[in-house]
Amino acid sequence: MMPTPVILLKEGTDSSQGIPQLVSNISACQVIAEAVRTTLGPRGMDKLIVDGRGKATISNDGATILKLLDVVHPAAKTLVDIAKSQDAEAINKIKEIAVTVKKQDKVEQRKLLEKCAMTALSSKLISQQKAFFAKMVVDAVMMLDDLLQLKMIGIKKVQGGALEESQLVAGVAFKKTFSYAGFEMQPKKYNNPMIALLNVELELKAEKDNAEIRVHTVEDYQAIVDAEWNILYDKLEKIYNSGAKVVLSKLPIGDVATQYFADRDMFCAGRVPEEDLKRTMMACGGSIQTSVNALSADVLGRCQLFEETQIGGERYNFFTGCPKAKTCTFILRGGAEQFMEETERSLHDAIMIVRRAIKNDSVVAGGGAIEMELSKYLRDYSRTIPGKQQLLIGAYAKALEIIPRQLCDNAGFDATNILNKLRARHAQGGMWYGVDINNEDITDNFEAFVWEPAMVRINALTAASEAACLIVSVDETIKNPRSTVDAPPAAGRGRGRGRLP
Repeated sequence: MMPTPVILLKEGTDSSQGIPQLVSNISACQVIAEAVRTTLGPRGMDKLIVDGRGKATISNDGATILKLLDVVHPAAKTLVDIAKSQDAEAINKIKEIAVTVKKQDKVEQRKLLEKCAMTALSSKLISQQKAFFAKMVVDAVMMLDDLLQLKMIGIKKVQGGALEESQLVAGVAFKKTFSYAGFEMQPKKYNNPMIALLNVELELKAEKDNAEIRVHTVEDYQAIVDAEWNILYDKLEKIYNSGAKVVLSKLPIGDVATQYFADRDMFCAGRVPEEDLKRTMMACGGSIQTSVNALSADVLGRCQLFEETQIGGERYNFFTGCPKAKTCTFILRGGAEQFMEETERSLHDAIMIVRRAIKNDSVVAGGGAIEMELSKYLRDYSRTIPGKQQLLIGAYAKALEIIPRQLCDNAGFDATNILNKLRARHAQGGMWYGVDINNEDITDNFEAFVWEPAMVRINALTAASEAACLIVSVDETIKNPRSTVDAPPAAGRGRGRGRLP
């Protein structure tokens, strides 16, 4: 007699387990890999992704593509989450063969950083200008203090002009804000000005809709109006007496205040974005004030030069020579909005690589060289291991060859021929030989200055190993049915006519 089945899960619950579930998980992850593998290398292709709102994004950055994909498969979603965050034997080998550049040699260190930045930009949309931008990226990171805070690097985009017209400002720069009449009478350049950073509204406000004031004489009404004006003028006078020449506020600065500052040779800008205001504070010193009653010298910022400059069709406010903290701002030029957004993402990748190279000054050769050397090392190491673990290590070694193989496929090369040459060269001791994209051959990529930080490769291998172990360890997926809260309400059973579905 068959035993009676015991049902533990709610009706409608989807459950799959065993070998089919493992195969499903692996297949889902292979789909994710296929989506990004053709973006690899200098000859990689871009992807056009359109979201639900119709916004188009063009990118070949793997992390950006995975972020924009709406992945619903549980295993594939896990892989995407791990990829956003980017074994022991492979990592130890990287540490062993990585080349360390001495930080004391500033010239050598700068060359290293520029080569790492150029390698990061080689596969990007702006690869033709990689030398121009690599120097700019290194200059930007070298301007920062020892903490290398990413938020101290601003990136502003101005449409129009050539890509080579992009510039790096050694300080803070942000777009001119909305202004009232009287603004053009204000000076647009100061040397060593004091800067007031405010979160104060400096304009006359209309009464609230529900406000009610009862007056009996015209004099009483005039007294109320005069009091409102006196409050505003009292604020403006305190700002003027503080000695500040540049006044920035997160809240609006009205036409009366604008004219007041213009008459006294002061510059003002209201509705400054909070991010720009905080970066100005971190760069120029001082603090953001919510009141004008305590504007002393120690709460005012300072810089060597303030200037408003025309860039393309926009006007920008520049603060340079900032003493408090080292900061900089990229001003990118270009045509289409999507192109400029991809340029920003490319520079962000290069900045992260340079920061990592400064913190960890060990580098390895790219272009598939480090992967081929690790593959050769693991293949040799696996032959010394008895049992089934030998198969596992051998499979890991074979998997590492996917990187140089994909570089060849994306460039239209004969991958089998190139990989055979690489295996032979690495067996002969050619540690840094990788794919030569320019000549459809192999070359010493360390001599060709195709460098990247060793820590980046270590993190990539660690994340890949964790993802593979996690996906393979899942053999059952249970999906709960949709909550009854989300379901449409059932038809009523009371008297009266029920609503038809």
